[in-house]
Amino acid sequence: MRRLTLALGLLAGTAASGWAQDTLTVGANIGNVPWEFQDETGQFVGFEIDLVAAVAERLGVEVETVNIPFNGLFSAVQSGRIDIATSSITITDERLKSVSFAQPYYDSDQSLTVAEGGPASLEEMKNKVVGVDTGSTGDMWATEQQGTYGFSEIRRYEGLAPAMLDLTAGRIDGYISDIPALLYYVKDKPNLKVVARIETGEKYSMMFAKDAELATQVNAVLDDLKTEGVMAQLHEKWFGLAPDAGTSTVTVLPMPSLD
Repeated sequence: MRRLTLALGLLAGTAASGWAQDTLTVGANIGNVPWEFQDETGQFVGFEIDLVAAVAERLGVEVETVNIPFNGLFSAVQSGRIDIATSSITITDERLKSVSFAQPYYDSDQSLTVAEGGPASLEEMKNKVVGVDTGSTGDMWATEQQGTYGFSEIRRYEGLAPAMLDLTAGRIDGYISDIPALLYYVKDKPNLKVVARIETGEKYSMMFAKDAELATQVNAVLDDLKTEGVMAQLHEKWFGLAPDAGTSTVTVLPMPSLD
């Protein structure tokens, strides 16, 4: 049993106060291909949209999906305005101090994407303007490495779409973000190219309020979805190939902790 309510913005007071009240309120940065975005009919689709639906079905609850900029997901889940946050969110020790995550389900790195004729490497980004998503791990990496690579400016965006507009128009010289999203995005755009993989060893999962009981419940469901092959099927649907053996998409893992 599930219902996907398409809400364009976080509407104060509409989020369910508890997941046990038969609806999960899920915050997501819509426009984050292929994880959560709108199709030609306006419906929310994507890997994590499907994954949340599968989890909700196992829990016997409905889903209300709310569109929230990436940087707003953290305060929304901490305050209880949403029950779960998704958007290819990387598990980090710093984040685990204030929120909880279920086990990871995707292994990733960052990447540099440029327009045709642009820089061919990170080294060629010296004295260039780089775009990132506000508050993302790409933002953190670029900030830490600005001195190393000599970026003249780090310009921050609320999602991939506005960054791609500026990249195509030449207002930024490169865009640093999650590699799976960029590989998916540029596959039918010959004027854009992923020119560098930035190895960061990231793992994605769903985010919850700190020590939320729901995190443990969802973690148990992810155990089943992995062992039953559901997660592998989602990977094939959205990435066109089976996940590699040993990755977090197919391996049952413990919940992340600081211990």
